[in-house]
Amino acid sequence: MPNRLASEKSPYLRQHANNPVDWYPWGPEAWERARREDKPVLLSVGYSACHWCHVMAHESFEDAAIAALMNEHFVNVKVDREERPDVDQVYMAAVQAMAGQGGWPMTVFCTAAGRPYFGGTYFPPADRFGRPGFPRVLLGAARAYREHRDDCERNADTILDQVRHNLGIKLRGAFGPATLHEALARLQESFDPDHGGFGGAPKFPQAMALEFVLRTYHRLEDFHARRMLVKSLDEMAAGGIYDHLGGGFHRYSTDARWLVPHFEKMLYDNALLARLYFLAGQRLGEPRYLVVARETLEWVMREMTDPAGGWYSALDADSEGEEGRFYVWTYPEILTLLGSEAAEPFLEYYGVTMNGNWEGRSILCARPGTEPPAALADARSRLLAERENRVRPGRDDKIIAAWNGLMLEAFADAARILGDRVYRQAAEACADFLLTRMRQDDDLLRIWNGGQPAIPGFLEDHACVASGLLALYAVAFEDRWLLAARDLADRAIAQFWDEGAGEFHDAGPRHDTLVIRARDTYDNATPAGNSAIVDVLLRLHALTGDSRYREIADRVLGDLAGLAARVPVGYGRFLCAADFALAPVVEVAIAGDPASAATEALIDVARAGYAPYRVLALRRPGQEPAVPLLEGRDIQDGRPAAYVCRDFACEAPVADPAALAELLRNSG
Repeated sequence: MPNRLASEKSPYLRQHANNPVDWYPWGPEAWERARREDKPVLLSVGYSACHWCHVMAHESFEDAAIAALMNEHFVNVKVDREERPDVDQVYMAAVQAMAGQGGWPMTVFCTAAGRPYFGGTYFPPADRFGRPGFPRVLLGAARAYREHRDDCERNADTILDQVRHNLGIKLRGAFGPATLHEALARLQESFDPDHGGFGGAPKFPQAMALEFVLRTYHRLEDFHARRMLVKSLDEMAAGGIYDHLGGGFHRYSTDARWLVPHFEKMLYDNALLARLYFLAGQRLGEPRYLVVARETLEWVMREMTDPAGGWYSALDADSEGEEGRFYVWTYPEILTLLGSEAAEPFLEYYGVTMNGNWEGRSILCARPGTEPPAALADARSRLLAERENRVRPGRDDKIIAAWNGLMLEAFADAARILGDRVYRQAAEACADFLLTRMRQDDDLLRIWNGGQPAIPGFLEDHACVASGLLALYAVAFEDRWLLAARDLADRAIAQFWDEGAGEFHDAGPRHDTLVIRARDTYDNATPAGNSAIVDVLLRLHALTGDSRYREIADRVLGDLAGLAARVPVGYGRFLCAADFALAPVVEVAIAGDPASAATEALIDVARAGYAPYRVLALRRPGQEPAVPLLEGRDIQDGRPAAYVCRDFACEAPVADPAALAELLRNSG
């Protein structure tokens, strides 16, 4: 019989609905039973696209004997980390404190009060890989709770003290240009000159750190920054981590060469990487980066878009029980499909051999720094069509506010850079979805999946959606997007800002009370809520002049600047925000009807080129100004006008696009 998870909306939880384990979803029912029966809780955390989560589920959670041990000794709780990042964050910090490392699946043994006393990640069904078998772990954790309760409580005290320390770390210091210089120097130290990226295997794309490198190159014309950026972008786009047929990036590379990916595709990776490739293509004048970015967004529109306007979360790494099976090819398959004449240049360009480059098959990879020859377009289309006949990887169709905010920003920036109306329409559809469907009692929700569950939005949800809305405003100049972004920022301050401590928490008063209040400053796979909200507050300050936005942002920047300088690969978005905070920001206010050719000409000049330190606002004739930057900015002598401002002090208005270009020369 299906267990309680059968009625859950989360695809990950439903994957475990037929386990013989007596699973509970996260909620008061499980903890009340644990207290009533004086049992420990086995907390299992993962996500739908996680390969090793599937492995442990098959080996242990589907095994009747192991499930019987779990049911006898524990109250078992299954959590989708993407639904509950607060739960994941707190208990992952506990596992890291215990084991020195973390990951998924995550397995934590807790007291009935939710206090972790032992835990780890993947446990095999029997002793192997240097790891104890799961049955032995279960019996040991149960015996410890039953016979040595005081030791478990003391262990939980030690773990939670360490977690509080780790989550509360600040490294105050003089925040200034030296912060950025030190961060760049440390990125250079960890840069891989042979294959690009930072560090060794497994290697993650680190899009946010690379955007900081891009900004540094733009600001300083630094040769080393350009080299790090170009080498990384070229190697990633050529490697197996990129889907050369369908577009989009896999999660990470298991090797240092970007060849063999972990094949899951996550919405957030593709949002951050598509935007990075668009920005780099714009700044460096490299069309090949724009091609990669376009193909990534095309994949999102083709495979990840809900009819209501939002974007789905992920594609699984596995299909037919094998990781990567959907994406890899054999030499004979391609030869048979294309014929020898068409196959030869394809096989050569993508490095396909008879022996393959991974377990007897070939992961397509290209030559770094090149674009696929036009002559291969037909072959690529035919292989993609053939691939569509295979059993597809599972898709996690829940819609997550924060990740949609990141993708909204990517589509909006693409529309701005390329002038592409299709991208703008996709961005507007998502923004409408987020501001209507993902609201309850006017508050932002974390998840939409058929309307449930109604999990309140976290700090990262408010911040990332606000960031996407600000990017959309810079394309559409519709006040509703700007006002909605400001509303979300104000709500974030009201719900998550701790004035006394001078810090943002990730969860607010509408969330469950956990053993520790969640707070993470580390830009990991996605921007930390702290980093994203600081970036939003700085941009809102430039548009509104509201000094409180800047004051709060400066407090966070000062508290974390030392950490960002020392561990820059983990503070990429934070460093981008810090870079903006230190820059001479230029505000451009345009008065005119955006439908008129004269106004459009001014807008085109204001948007031209890579300008990360420039904010734009527009006031239509007769419209009340949405922000103070637009107050008193009117058309001149019946003609649209542009006002170039610094610190809310503006130059004389200009109506000629060439004059505006001159005012903006060497700015932003």
